[in-house]
Amino acid sequence: MNSVRDGFDAVSRRLFFGHMATGMCGVALTHLLGRTTRLPAATADELGQTAAQRLPDLKPKISHFAPRAKAVIQLFMHGGPSQVDLFDPKPLIRRYAGKKFQGDINVLSAEQAGGLLPTPFRFSHHGEAGIPVSEIMPHIAECVDDLTLIRSMHTGHINHEPALWMAHTGATIPGRPSLPSWVIYGLGSENENLPAFVVLDDERGLPINGIQNWSAGWLPPIYQGTRFRSQGEPVWNLRPHRALSDEAIQRRRNLLRRLDRVHRQERPGEPELDARISSYELAARMQLAATDALDLAQESQRTRSLYGLDKKVTESYGRRCLMARRLIERGVRYVQLYVDGQIWDNHGNLKKGLTENAARTDKPVAALVKDLKARGLLDDTLVIWGGEFGRLPISQQKNGRDHNNDGFTIWMAGGGVKRGYIHGATDDFGYKAVEDRVSMHEFHATTLHLLGLDHESLSYPRHGLSERLTGVEHPRVVKQLLA
Repeated sequence: MNSVRDGFDAVSRRLFFGHMATGMCGVALTHLLGRTTRLPAATADELGQTAAQRLPDLKPKISHFAPRAKAVIQLFMHGGPSQVDLFDPKPLIRRYAGKKFQGDINVLSAEQAGGLLPTPFRFSHHGEAGIPVSEIMPHIAECVDDLTLIRSMHTGHINHEPALWMAHTGATIPGRPSLPSWVIYGLGSENENLPAFVVLDDERGLPINGIQNWSAGWLPPIYQGTRFRSQGEPVWNLRPHRALSDEAIQRRRNLLRRLDRVHRQERPGEPELDARISSYELAARMQLAATDALDLAQESQRTRSLYGLDKKVTESYGRRCLMARRLIERGVRYVQLYVDGQIWDNHGNLKKGLTENAARTDKPVAALVKDLKARGLLDDTLVIWGGEFGRLPISQQKNGRDHNNDGFTIWMAGGGVKRGYIHGATDDFGYKAVEDRVSMHEFHATTLHLLGLDHESLSYPRHGLSERLTGVEHPRVVKQLLA
């Protein structure tokens, strides 16, 4: 006993802390090795609720409550459409044209700010609801009795990129999951032969922020958007380069399936690998399903003309709107349509820019709403139109408008929202939302609610936190929008 006690007494404090530091290094090394060491996969019973997170799939899931909408078509208008020139007329701007705006105003480029700038367009009232719409959107004007206009939107940032991240992911920083990814995570897919979340971007080029707009962030990558080309083959290399017999194709798929199974068993718990294998399997099933879904030759000439496929200016956007309807018919859960760049960012040449943008999109968008309604699909398909923010009522570069995150308009149709309804209001000059204000988080919470998802309950465990689309805030569902 004495020798042992003497041994302990001989250890100096310096030596003790030196040994302790070495031990801590060993613990840290073990932790790091544990992150890359592949351990046997736990069963779903062993993991309980966590298994759903570690073993993601696209199987249909039960919603939190009865949904009003089963699918969403989101028509995202990059750049910030001007509410005072399209859906929110303000006669006082004309009365005080050129005068300085009275009051504080959040301006991105103060040195270019001018006086109040009247709209160059006339407004008329339409439909039984008598909703005013700009003359450059005559086709959407025909649909106003099916729309809910939210005139009181506001968001947290005045620059495009952060405002886009907020609009798509609920935060002004990159790297988070998009709204559609949360929807697919919560509800799964209704069609095993097509992606649950499809993106139809413009062949002229990607929108600002590129593929980040439809990223799954840190959700399993199986929930991210799948880009479909609007011309030619919907997905690159979807078809084999040389013709094979059905028997040869099936044997090849069976072999690949066995090899994938062995590869996956040796590498459990890797969501990127699971997502890639799942994508390859989906691609094989898509060879027929995607080609059929996007074959517009099956549509009548009347339908093709309705969407503007017979006119050069509307052909591109019209084709994608028609594709969106065909995808929704086949069980795709969420379809997003994008424009190239940020065409609604009209800092100058306001009249020319807005006229061209409306000419490209007005007829196809209205055709989509009319076609969905005629086919009985509008009741359970939610259509969303809008951008990341709006524009100021004052001039920039004499004939343009700067960004405005304090008040702008988004509209929705179908999918359980009121029809022929205007929600909220901006001030007398269209600058700031002042009545029944709706934040982007509230908009997201309401969209999820329409799909039968409770934004408080839809969460994902990450770094010890229960992450949500709406973050740590507790936004309200805007019940006034619901039918």
